[in-house]
Amino acid sequence: MFLPIESLYGEILRHPELFERLQRSYRITITGPTTLSALLNSLNMGFRTLAAQQRGSEVWKVLAEVKTEFVKYSEQLAAVHKHLNSASHTLESLQTTRTKAMERKLQGVETLELTSDLGVGRVDEY
Repeated sequence: MFLPIESLYGEILRHPELFERLQRSYRITITGPTTLSALLNSLNMGFRTLAAQQRGSEVWKVLAEVKTEFVKYSEQLAAVHKHLNSASHTLESLQTTRTKAMERKLQGVETLELTSDLGVGRVDEY
């Protein structure tokens, strides 16, 4: 309750039991011209704190959801890493083992000679 005259506000403060009863029983806060801005600033800070607490719980909820998603992301990333390693190993095997096997098979192949049974002489005679 705003009392616009400072002397009226001072009179209420001279009777502390009245001031306390108004606050406790009726939830009325008395303010005067000199204390109005302080009371409004206090209420504003209280509302901001309450809003921050409510938003804080929302932030914790979002962080919990992100944590769950991060675990799933990590698992899928590990699976992709495993597949890439397997593909790399297979590629390395092709590059070394299979290439060497084909080179061994091709070592026996020499220049083609035309035999005289076909009625043609050697290629280097021409």
